[in-house]
Amino acid sequence: MKVSSNPLNRSKGDFLLEEKMSDVSLGTSGWSYKEWEGVLYPKGEKRKLSYYARYFKTVEIDSTYYAYPAKAMVQGFAGATPDGFVFSAKLPKLITHEKRLDVGKGVEQDLARFLHVMRPLEDAGKLGPLLIQLPPSFSYERDLAALQGFLKVIPSDVRFAIEFRHLSWLRQDTWDLLREHNVANTIVDEPLLPPDLVVTADFSYIRWHGQGARSWYNYRYTDKELKAWVPRVKEVAAKTKKVYGYHNNHPFGHAVESALKESEFLGIAGEEQRSLQARVTRAIDRRIESRSGSVQGLLDLGADR
Repeated sequence: MKVSSNPLNRSKGDFLLEEKMSDVSLGTSGWSYKEWEGVLYPKGEKRKLSYYARYFKTVEIDSTYYAYPAKAMVQGFAGATPDGFVFSAKLPKLITHEKRLDVGKGVEQDLARFLHVMRPLEDAGKLGPLLIQLPPSFSYERDLAALQGFLKVIPSDVRFAIEFRHLSWLRQDTWDLLREHNVANTIVDEPLLPPDLVVTADFSYIRWHGQGARSWYNYRYTDKELKAWVPRVKEVAAKTKKVYGYHNNHPFGHAVESALKESEFLGIAGEEQRSLQARVTRAIDRRIESRSGSVQGLLDLGADR
């Protein structure tokens, strides 16, 4: 749907769509990548989160998957970002992968510990959804009871999204279970599962990992691929109060580029974001040209031997 730029020609539907798009927040999964220096960050930038927050309103904390953060670190996240900034975060792999959501193994206590650590963000009004990212081996047939038990112990005042990586979960029974607990089905662009636009909560959660059979993370989206997501995001936005979207193709700064381009194609990018996107794209292009030149040089050297 194209929204008219002439106020005299705009319908009530145009204004409603524009209002809904203001509830779409896009960012990246993680921010503290050294390789983003020279792409997003100036060389040697120490305050990466503060710099990132100049251009994005949200970020997904990736590091919480690997280990519980120190509470002082979380307090630092809150202090380094402006009012209105939102952090989503992955649940620790201790809960999702090692104990596989099994309440009998103490995951309710593990979750309480994690929520306590994240409390500074909640107190600052900056805590977004928590992502339950499941392993590919977590299947409906084997693990349904574990998921049901875990959903019964999650607090109702915290938003949760769940990312399945096994096809067996794509069924009506799953969606009914998630709706019962207002847990968002994570809509994905990835090699394993199709981009199923099923909404199961009053907010939506989208993750872009890359396309193709072996293109996890290290993937540069084309404009055509990103534009194909515009009607999808708009469809989801029309069904929910809020949309959170994160680009996880972080190598070489590709996530920064695709998040900025997606924002522009959706019509929600500001002038600063558009200017940054052009700069980021030029920086990535130069790196690709440099790498190509280095490879060609090695091939030429080998041909001379």
